[in-house]
Amino acid sequence: MKNSLLTERQKEVLRYRKKGLTLQQIADILGTSKPDIFILEKRALENIRRARASLDSLWTLSTTPICTMKAGSDLFDAIFLFYAEAAKRAIKLPEDPIELINRLRSENPERIHGRYVKVDIALYLREDGEVCSG
Repeated sequence: MKNSLLTERQKEVLRYRKKGLTLQQIADILGTSKPDIFILEKRALENIRRARASLDSLWTLSTTPICTMKAGSDLFDAIFLFYAEAAKRAIKLPEDPIELINRLRSENPERIHGRYVKVDIALYLREDGEVCSG
């Protein structure tokens, strides 16, 4: 994609990291230094974080805030609180709790570790019934 926030080199580094390669292994493959790879990865992840924050802000413009999963809370407990809040407002949710947990984990790997929420995550309901996090 031409208008990507990531350079081709950053994408390459992220692809290798996703495969489990170390910074030094990637540096050897790309013919550069480990500190250069570290910087490329760090900048790529920061660009992704900023893009996600921008999208989260955009998506929340047409959403209804339901609740916030607090840092340190058990993800399963937080999801059931979310469902309870939605039920109080007579909002029928399209997903079952386990599907939602799995989706939130895959969409927020830096904010959820195992069963625990690492940082506060606000949960919203979009007009089309989709649950989103911000």
